[in-house]
Amino acid sequence: MLHTVNKSPYERRNLDACLERAVKGSTILLYEDAVYAALAAGGFAPRMRQAAQDFEICVLGPDLQARGIQDAPLVEGIRTVDYTGFVELVAAKGTATAWL
Repeated sequence: MLHTVNKSPYERRNLDACLERAVKGSTILLYEDAVYAALAAGGFAPRMRQAAQDFEICVLGPDLQARGIQDAPLVEGIRTVDYTGFVELVAAKGTATAWL
């Protein structure tokens, strides 16, 4: 299953809720303000390092760019995708849940 998260983990608990309920092996895509969770120097990095052991975690590159953080180091194991990659994830997983 593909889980999409769009809110900053510093403002809302939707990423925490997703990580608590997603089945091991699921894919999680961070977009919009959720991309801040992927930053290696961020306060959420330890949680994301741990999560990357159980989930495939992707971050939407254009949203990193829109926030001016496209060159910032990401947590190891997090993969950047573009819009085409986003569509490919949706098609490959077949089922998606949006954590709004």
